[in-house]
Amino acid sequence: MTLYVKKFGGSSVATPEKMKFIAQRVIRDKKENDKIVIVVSAMGDSTDNLLSLAKSAYSVSHGREMDMLLSTGEQVSISLLAMTFKSLGVEAISLTGEQAGISCTGTHGKALIKEINPSRIFQELELGKIVIVAGFQGIMDNGDIATLGRGGSDATAVALAGAMKADICEIFTDVNGVYSADPRWCPKAIKMEEITNIEMLEMARLGAGVMQPRSVEIGLHYHIPIHVRSTFSDEKGTIIQENCTMEGNHYVIKGVAQDTHAVRISVLNVKNVPGVAHKLFQTLANDHIDVDMIVQSVQTSDDSLTDMVFTISDTDLSDARQTLSKLQEDGLIDKVIYDENMAKVSIVGAGMLGTPGIAARMFGALSKAQVNILIVSTSEISVSCLINRDKVEAAVQAIHEEFFEETQLHM
Repeated sequence: MTLYVKKFGGSSVATPEKMKFIAQRVIRDKKENDKIVIVVSAMGDSTDNLLSLAKSAYSVSHGREMDMLLSTGEQVSISLLAMTFKSLGVEAISLTGEQAGISCTGTHGKALIKEINPSRIFQELELGKIVIVAGFQGIMDNGDIATLGRGGSDATAVALAGAMKADICEIFTDVNGVYSADPRWCPKAIKMEEITNIEMLEMARLGAGVMQPRSVEIGLHYHIPIHVRSTFSDEKGTIIQENCTMEGNHYVIKGVAQDTHAVRISVLNVKNVPGVAHKLFQTLANDHIDVDMIVQSVQTSDDSLTDMVFTISDTDLSDARQTLSKLQEDGLIDKVIYDENMAKVSIVGAGMLGTPGIAARMFGALSKAQVNILIVSTSEISVSCLINRDKVEAAVQAIHEEFFEETQLHM
């Protein structure tokens, strides 16, 4: 017997016809004693449509009520997919996040899975049913529905696989696996056969949309291999696991990631005294605003003042404006400039450890492409550059050509 957790994204369940295709595929591939749990997202653009609907009614986001609204998208998907299986003569049951035993903590719209009690799922599996679980949602301690943020269905699937000790978690999507760059931006992107959890986590954190960062972290925690593959092809995809074989380590870097949702915020004329930076960034953290790149520079004309420049996701911009406005009213900060025309390009790979010159080659590629670098940040296995958003395509292609051209030396 093999226990599978299979996740299908919004594009895979966008229409009743696609749902039928998925059901037929699962039935075809299922062996006699296999146990199947399916996690689905909302159909197609349903979540975006619900967000637009909410914005047409209210100018300010209401966290709890927004989650009540958005969670309905997945509930439509699970019920329709369960009906599809039944119409094909296979027993299936749909479960909401709460019914599947998914408990959450944190804040609405960005909740984290706290624990999973999959007893109901196991009961239904023992009855011979395919269990279809709503992704992207869970239940808070007070009984409120909470959503898990962008890509939250991935986290649902991997966490379920871990809690149930599944043999593998399969993430079905509209691409054939994890690529060395986003094929939409870089036609010469190469599909990776394998990638480590750590590298994939960094890729996802830096903008690779194929996986949610939290889901990769959960996979590493539970030691669950994740197979990212296409819904519409039987071709093998990319295996995300703790270690790669030698055959999987062809290149110095594993990929180029881009994030076109970056916003640069410049807080000017801040008092250059101890405690100001702590107050600023602690207040942002208290309001659940994730800060990425940070640069602090002392003004040459007056070393009693400093400028603080940092980046956030554009999804947090509205909340950040409110937080920083309050700090201005309190007199902690003075002038704030927001620049939404930003993007981040990054290279990721464990192979850069102990390999001199990687950052220089990245900067050289950007220079040849006439892309100006605004901020640089690094980790042990990544280098990221903040650039103007309209230069993303040129930047990704230039960096990819530098590191993945045929003459690239293998490790």
